[in-house]
Amino acid sequence: MATINKPLKPKPLSKLRSPILTLILCISAIALLYLFFSLNSTDGFSFSSPKSTRNSVDKPKRQHTIHEKYLYWGNRIDCPGKHCDSCEGLGHQESSLRCALEEAMFLNRTFVMPSRMCINPIHNKKGILHHSDNSNSEERWAESSCSMDSLYDMDLISETVPVILDNSKDWYRVLSTSMKLGARGVAHVEGISRVDLKENSHYSNLLLINRTASPLSWFMECKDRNNRSAIALPYSFLPTMAADRLRDAADKIMALLGDYDSIHVRRGDKIKTRNDRFGVSRTLHPHLDRDTRPEFIFHRIEKWVPPGRTLFIASNEKTPGFFSTLAVRYKLAYSSNYSMILDPVIENNYELFMIERLILMGAKTFIRTFKEDDTDLSLTDDPKKNTKSWQLPVYTMDEVEQGS
Repeated sequence: MATINKPLKPKPLSKLRSPILTLILCISAIALLYLFFSLNSTDGFSFSSPKSTRNSVDKPKRQHTIHEKYLYWGNRIDCPGKHCDSCEGLGHQESSLRCALEEAMFLNRTFVMPSRMCINPIHNKKGILHHSDNSNSEERWAESSCSMDSLYDMDLISETVPVILDNSKDWYRVLSTSMKLGARGVAHVEGISRVDLKENSHYSNLLLINRTASPLSWFMECKDRNNRSAIALPYSFLPTMAADRLRDAADKIMALLGDYDSIHVRRGDKIKTRNDRFGVSRTLHPHLDRDTRPEFIFHRIEKWVPPGRTLFIASNEKTPGFFSTLAVRYKLAYSSNYSMILDPVIENNYELFMIERLILMGAKTFIRTFKEDDTDLSLTDDPKKNTKSWQLPVYTMDEVEQGS
């Protein structure tokens, strides 16, 4: 029987085109996605997950508006004043900076922050980081100042107190506008309280207040800092405002430390003595030299830090191995143990101390040298602020302190 071959019916054109159209649409979608991610990412398109949330997410920059008003205290911390030709350590300058920031908060103004911070050469020795075996080593970092934004995150500070730097375009715009406004633009004030600056319309309506602070130090403008209820910014504010790269280094070290405790041992300049007119040595902190020696640290912290714990020590003590006897009870750690992390980052001792403070505060138990407030744990009961009473140093536990 003959087989009749039926002619094949051609498939509908729509069915033939369907896979092609699907393929074209897929390619187009992928291309559009690639273009979208390329335009919205500075790192290009990538399927890999970000290594760090902090580094992968760009924080929005705070935008300053023409309606803001500004407060300017000077182009350097504690200057104008007696510190224009010299400068104090980081803690001293931070006290002054906090005072200025508090006034900006009170006046609801943007603070014009100095773009650089002076570095006291006494506090800029490399040996503190590298723990040189040569106790007389005086090697220093070369810089006599550093940029303010290398120490602090300006956007992070601005979440609490709006700030701009005095080398920014915003500041030049403010200066230009204030000159155009004349008497309505800027006032140079000295010896006027912050209450008057806020309530007197002659000042409160001005674009810019140029404050000449105390010729002694900026922080003298905050004369009631001993009144805790009057403090708007705590001591811990600026230490927690560290620049992102410093916080990142601290995070890496804390991750390696794991579960740890910490002590800050302030010696160096704080244990200095001077002779009275009878040739007798006296000091402002009579128990500090004793209380910050390893044998007394053992006794002081035993109720707070159990044996076997990892103990991170930050100190300005220059003597190599000074705290080594503490290793009998604790696993000791120093910044110098993490030089692979710190060396590429640190450019001066202020940056090192910024990182160390973050590590100290990140510990399970943090013991300071001096108490900053009543709830702090401390190595000594001597008050931190003592500028008048020079006393006989006490070196033994049972020695009776003799007054000045």
